[in-house]
Amino acid sequence: MTRLVALFALLLGCVSPGIVAATECRTESYHGNTYAICEVDLTSEQLELFLADPNGNIFGYFGNVDAALKERGLSLGFATNAGMYHEDRSPVGHYLENGQEIQRVIPDAGPGNFGLLPNGVLCLRENRADVFETGDFLKQAPRCRSATQSGPMLVINGNLHPRFLINSTSRYIRNGVGTSPDGKRAVFAISDSPVTFYEFGSLFRDHLAMSNALYLDGNISRLRAPDLDRNGIGFTQLGPIIGVVEAAK
Repeated sequence: MTRLVALFALLLGCVSPGIVAATECRTESYHGNTYAICEVDLTSEQLELFLADPNGNIFGYFGNVDAALKERGLSLGFATNAGMYHEDRSPVGHYLENGQEIQRVIPDAGPGNFGLLPNGVLCLRENRADVFETGDFLKQAPRCRSATQSGPMLVINGNLHPRFLINSTSRYIRNGVGTSPDGKRAVFAISDSPVTFYEFGSLFRDHLAMSNALYLDGNISRLRAPDLDRNGIGFTQLGPIIGVVEAAK
């Protein structure tokens, strides 16, 4: 955890207080299921990852991130959980925050949803965000400022994950993210009721027109969306968090 001590201070030093927020959050229904959807414009908004404060303490809650940002004249707008984590809230897969690697890329199959290959990586770069299938991520080796690995992939180059079943009975609250081919838009979604992987992947591919999308997590999923009066308060701590940094209001 000592490697985390400098991360948050580094982040705050990189954020411009002049950023104009334009995250659009809305509620939409698709094939009988309702979702909260938030679109981030990477050309005008700053999307960042958060794990621990300068003392190495896991943030765990959106409110803790917001409070730390407000000490620097900034605030947290839209936010959601950013991937799977262990009991100590450390990331299961690759985690890079402002150039500091906390966890290496995990390329192997394994138990649980994370190991249901192919999984993927969300890569944040200057004014863009991209979802990569993990194998492609390793081949292309993009120079990400920050990145988080999760799984499974929901949509891979326009195709649903090959293991998704249309008649599946496995239903959970689910959240995920898709990115546009030019990297200028990141679209996050969380279901308001339990859905299957097939239903969730179809939302991104067929309704949101995302050619690549990544599952972030299941029942622990939370959303901070001020436009929808959702604060994402929960009883248990989260691991990695992703959100938009805004000028304090």
